[in-house]
Amino acid sequence: MLIDVHAHFLHDRTPRTDWRERNASRLRAGERVGITIHVASILGSWGATSPTYFPSLTDLRYGNDFLLGLQQRHPDRIRGYVAVNPNYTAESLGEIARCLDAGMIGIKLAASRRADDPLLDPICRLAAERDVPILHHVWQHRRRDWPGQEASDARELGALAARHPRVRFLLAHIGGGGDWLHSLHDLRPLANVFVDLSGSGVDGGMLEACLDAVGVERLLWGCDLTIETGWAKLRYLERLLPRDDVERVGWRNAAGLFPPGAFPSD
Repeated sequence: MLIDVHAHFLHDRTPRTDWRERNASRLRAGERVGITIHVASILGSWGATSPTYFPSLTDLRYGNDFLLGLQQRHPDRIRGYVAVNPNYTAESLGEIARCLDAGMIGIKLAASRRADDPLLDPICRLAAERDVPILHHVWQHRRRDWPGQEASDARELGALAARHPRVRFLLAHIGGGGDWLHSLHDLRPLANVFVDLSGSGVDGGMLEACLDAVGVERLLWGCDLTIETGWAKLRYLERLLPRDDVERVGWRNAAGLFPPGAFPSD
């Protein structure tokens, strides 16, 4: 088994006209790497008809429905996070319930609201009630505001995690840019925050630092947009860790994080 905990797909209302080819190429590349399950999200229209990080309710529903369709067409390959914009509280709660009932297995929060904002609390309470994890977009050490997004860093996600100790959080793409050492320092005491190893960054010492900060039990393998860098990290982990620990990072930790029955049994 190998579970990519941070994948993305496209649809016909995104800016990419080659969306079919990109979706197919992800599945083909996954086969070559050995990925069993892609746990994916679609961020609305990816900026085509509403901002990527502030998606409209219409775009969110269309993207989530498209992902549900992919999951139904590839039940042995794809699982879904329901993407929501927490600025629409009641609608987000309804969309989460709808998509979880239809077979999704987690919640995706991007950069529509800073992670420590109380507006996220109702979503976290529902995540605890439904026993699903939250994958939260994070900029590793946010030093300033960025246009077009309410980007959060590990400290802000940590404040949310401390308020909701029953919820399991995935800190997105430790290799996605920024000061990951700053993030790891803040994550050490937060037992309910797991490190998603995805992102295009493959800095020397990154994986060793992650192991030192949170241990092998709180690491999750993933790719995000670039499967080749996920593959590179996997090959490195195979030389850094004993086989049992590679399996933990590659899929066993994820199997314990998501709801029972989310993935095929080993």
